[in-house]
Amino acid sequence: MKSYLSIQDAAEKWGVSKRRINQYCSEGRIPGAQKFGKSWAIPIDAEKPGDPRRMRQLGKSSPAQAALSGLLDHTNLMPLMNTAFLPGHCREAVDAMAAGPQHDIALAEYHYFSGRPEEAAKEAELYLTSADMGARLSACLLYAYSNLSIGQISHARFALEELNASLAAAGGQSPQFRTASAFIASTGAILLHLPLPEEMPETESFLPMLPPGLRAFALYVQAHSLYLKEEYARSAGIVEATLAMGAANYPIPAIYLHLVAVMDYMSLKQLEQAENHLLKAWGIAQPDDLIEGFGEHHGLLGAMLEAVIKPKWPKDFKRIIEITYRFSSGWRRVHNPITGHDVADDLTTTEFAMAMLAARGWTNQEIAEHLKISANTVKSHISEVMRKLNVETRKELKQYMLQ
Repeated sequence: MKSYLSIQDAAEKWGVSKRRINQYCSEGRIPGAQKFGKSWAIPIDAEKPGDPRRMRQLGKSSPAQAALSGLLDHTNLMPLMNTAFLPGHCREAVDAMAAGPQHDIALAEYHYFSGRPEEAAKEAELYLTSADMGARLSACLLYAYSNLSIGQISHARFALEELNASLAAAGGQSPQFRTASAFIASTGAILLHLPLPEEMPETESFLPMLPPGLRAFALYVQAHSLYLKEEYARSAGIVEATLAMGAANYPIPAIYLHLVAVMDYMSLKQLEQAENHLLKAWGIAQPDDLIEGFGEHHGLLGAMLEAVIKPKWPKDFKRIIEITYRFSSGWRRVHNPITGHDVADDLTTTEFAMAMLAARGWTNQEIAEHLKISANTVKSHISEVMRKLNVETRKELKQYMLQ
């Protein structure tokens, strides 16, 4: 008699996707589940996991459990992201905010987006159980991403689970709370290329309720999602329209919008447009050292950082690469177990960038011209990538890289 279910069996039994089953197993939410190779064996009598609503690592009460009593205040929902300021005046904008949650969350944002995750994690942790839902949701998001970069993966997973739990708890709550929960949960999942929570509403249903800066970032999230579906033209169209409608006034969303445009245009082999958006993002980010996003997106930018930023700003480029290594290491440790995809973890940043271009259909000569190096050098790098990944053709490379 069969005593275990496969991932496919469990997905059909519980009415969820196979990726969701992978996520349940990797998070330890199915007692008795055992991993064999890259798959899982699930006890036949296992029950579908409920929402994760307890603090596992920190010994505190869960934000989701307290959701019913929390009141949403947009003032404290990612306040720096929702603030218009001139480049070079980011810290002034933070210091001008009211003392308390608004200032403290904005300071954590500033430290995170300027590549200082240790400071951001400490500041965000203070608000993980806040009665203010805007501050609480913001703290969970910042705590999750900061802990990825400092290698505290159990803390990052906890915070991501709390975002999903808050969204699940928002079903019977006010539209404002549902809006904030949906915005934060989608932001938490998309950049990590994770499946969206089952309770996630359509973006169009909550987008109009967000204030301008957060609405701009939500549209970045939507554009990034379309990029992952290889709908590059649609993604770029959203970016261009969002920037034209005032998003450029909000530096943090604007940086991320320009970066996803670079990703789109590089995939479309429209290098002039890609470079234009990269330089606009850099012009916004550099005066305040808001370089985290460049490190997060490095592998998707099609070696544009190597071609444009490295020659003119070598010290900044070095810092971006340091961010890339730290963030991508944590990213893989969360992404790979949940999705079942083994995204490359032993390539240099240069190899990864070239491999992404090759996976997008670029020839060695095109990559060489883009990076101003010889085609033989490119060929050598791609050969080393294939050796490390144990693949023999570019078709196999594409399947490995584009996860």
